[in-house]
Amino acid sequence: MTLIGIDTGGTFTDFVLWRAGEVRIHKVLSTPDAPERAILQGISELGLDPAGLRVVHGSTVATNAVLEGKGVRTLYVTNRGFSDVLSIGRQARADLYDLQPPPRCPPVPRELCVETGGRLAADGHWVEPLTESDLDHVRAEVERLAPEAVAINLLFSYLDDSAERALADALPDDLFVSRSSEVLPLIGEYERGITTWLNAWVGPIVARYLDRLGAGLPGARISVMQSSGEAVVADQIARHAARLLLSGPAGGLAGAAFVAASDGTARRLLSFDMGGTSTDVALIDGEPRLTTAGRIAGFPVALPMVDMHTIGAGGGSIAQVDAGGLLLVGPESAGAEPGPACYGRGGSSPTVTDANLVLGRLDPEGFLGGRMRLDVEAARSAVGHLAGELGLGVEEAALGILRIANEHMARALRVISVQRGLDPRDFVLTSFGGAGGLHVCALAEALGMRHALVPVHAGVLSALGMLAAPAGRTLTRTWLGRLDAMTDAEIESAFMTLIDAGRAELAEEGVSLDGMRVETSLDLRYRGQSHTLNRPWSSVDAAIEDFHRAHAVRYGHRLELSVELVNLRVRVRATAPLSRLPEAGHANPVAPNRWLQVHGCEAPVPVLARESLSGDGCVGPAVITDAVSTTWLAPGWIARRDGVGNLILELLPR
Repeated sequence: MTLIGIDTGGTFTDFVLWRAGEVRIHKVLSTPDAPERAILQGISELGLDPAGLRVVHGSTVATNAVLEGKGVRTLYVTNRGFSDVLSIGRQARADLYDLQPPPRCPPVPRELCVETGGRLAADGHWVEPLTESDLDHVRAEVERLAPEAVAINLLFSYLDDSAERALADALPDDLFVSRSSEVLPLIGEYERGITTWLNAWVGPIVARYLDRLGAGLPGARISVMQSSGEAVVADQIARHAARLLLSGPAGGLAGAAFVAASDGTARRLLSFDMGGTSTDVALIDGEPRLTTAGRIAGFPVALPMVDMHTIGAGGGSIAQVDAGGLLLVGPESAGAEPGPACYGRGGSSPTVTDANLVLGRLDPEGFLGGRMRLDVEAARSAVGHLAGELGLGVEEAALGILRIANEHMARALRVISVQRGLDPRDFVLTSFGGAGGLHVCALAEALGMRHALVPVHAGVLSALGMLAAPAGRTLTRTWLGRLDAMTDAEIESAFMTLIDAGRAELAEEGVSLDGMRVETSLDLRYRGQSHTLNRPWSSVDAAIEDFHRAHAVRYGHRLELSVELVNLRVRVRATAPLSRLPEAGHANPVAPNRWLQVHGCEAPVPVLARESLSGDGCVGPAVITDAVSTTWLAPGWIARRDGVGNLILELLPR
């Protein structure tokens, strides 16, 4: 079987090919206007025949459409009197003390909101049944407004979806329709409505993209990574675009957990994925954590997704001087076109990558394994213009760029750890992405951490994670009530309904059910609360006590109140296509490939190939290169290579 994992990033599109127990990696520059072009180019350069190829793909198409506000014309259908729900939201201000926040356009213009009957009460009884007149009205509005997609969100539709189904059946077959009872059958009309609208808003864009990709890869079996870290075949995910909003980052976390456990030990990781445009930080405690409180472009997305924090700092982040004379780095990025100045593709703005090159931490002859030569003079020229504005030397300006970028990332890592009551020193800092290894030592020191990990194939780890992610489904159901009034048998029966549905979907996809893993959990809260904590299921009594403990850990107290069940959650996962990494083989220590003059180091610094490192390792400073990434081993650090090729970094006692 030939497997290929593909991750489409803002600057590069990454490929990891697995065939006959061997791994082959590849990179091409991304083509943001048509992401499938870079994918087809890479597969062609790898000499692969699409027929029989199994592709697992992390896509940014849905994410970019939301971030750029480029969804399709979408009609929003809801109950009478509730067309303003998406505009009102939770009435929460982004900045609590800003008394004059900038106005924000409503998600759906008023002229694209259609009200109808079909309203349920909270107990499931009909308040206003859906009539034939209602259906005629909606059909007429669709014909008059000519939308490309329709989002249907009726109150309490998770209790009875018959009205939403009737509305969907009344619409033209060629119209993209999203029902809230299918997209997110949970309590909370605002979050359910926003998620349903997002699904419809970008759904046609995702569907067209997947059609083009499928046409370019005839005979290939194409799966796509979901935000929850499970793969699903392309023809099933096309109608569930909202599940792809963190598709690529989910692959990175799956890859980090996979390689970190390659020695049989599931490490606690504090990860940062630094690409060309952004950096994603997350906690991995054995497996990536999931959340249902994620946000994209300010919109809440209540679907399960990997729990991460993203900032606009990457290798392509542009440095500039603001009106007050201060140095800024990001969030604007040079992207793939034209890219950093040192790429020689017409870019002239100084970026983080240019700063690393100016300081000597990148080998201009060995970038991407020597397949791409970096232009040192172009980088110095770009940083030099900035240095002139700041009244600094070129190296000092480059060092300032890196310090600011590092502080942005350190702050993000504190958000995901310190601000949650966790000590970063209890974790291993794990860096990946094309630019991560250049900053790992500085970030570890900023957080007081002494141990770090740069995984094998770190520059394409998200693509590797696509192959380590199993096919699976995450299903949910709202079931409100006091937990102590329910029996174990009732909850087990409800779980089995969800489990059977998940297994049926996977079987329809052609996935083997052998070795399938099932995880069940509950969303719980004290009666009167609005937020929940997700806890694993074992029994009613155990879940109640576990919730009390978890609440005390999270909030510092427990209450003598009844515990309320809100949602049931089931995660069904098959066996991952890639179960192990090949052994790296014994190192053959060789002399440095080159010597670089690195700013701040008196003597020239060796450039070492990762595969030349032995168990004894090397002591920094050193520049460690491989085919897809570079690691800057700062003075005072030692790097060793483990059995599969991971770099294990440790700060020596001082």
